[in-house]
Amino acid sequence: MAKIEFLGPIKRDSIEVDVASLKELKEYFKDDKELKPWLKICAVSVNDQIVCSSDIPLNKDDKVSLLPPVCGG
Repeated sequence: MAKIEFLGPIKRDSIEVDVASLKELKEYFKDDKELKPWLKICAVSVNDQIVCSSDIPLNKDDKVSLLPPVCGG
């Protein structure tokens, strides 16, 4: 199962999900009303590499991070 991390202000504990791709992960979260707004604006990394395609396959040991935009000072 892939480990999903929610970083910054999303404020959720990491979870493990049995999905084969980022596309399936997006489908997994489609009915989550609290997370849905974040999915539209977050960058996504797989194993600490930013990705741009939802067709990225996921393996059982992969780590997916949702990276919300932040403002620094």
